[in-house]
Amino acid sequence: MITIWPQYMNRNLSLNEGRKISLEDSVKDPTINDIERALKRLNLPHNVQKEFSYPGKWYEKSGRVLVEWEGTKLELIREISLEIKKMRN
Repeated sequence: MITIWPQYMNRNLSLNEGRKISLEDSVKDPTINDIERALKRLNLPHNVQKEFSYPGKWYEKSGRVLVEWEGTKLELIREISLEIKKMRN
């Protein structure tokens, strides 16, 4: 299981603030619902946990998603981000 936080793909954050992928691959203000819809479209088993807060922003309940994935975490983050971009277009 890989933990995915919306901050990992948020274009408005710096790498120090939690973004894990390039600005080119990232999306603007992804929500937990965006991530969930993307994972459904990718047919990936997942578990949404909306009550959790990203450790760097403990005061904000952004939620997280646990995903079953065989590849690397960065590959998964890119896949989700690209799917969100497709959904928004």
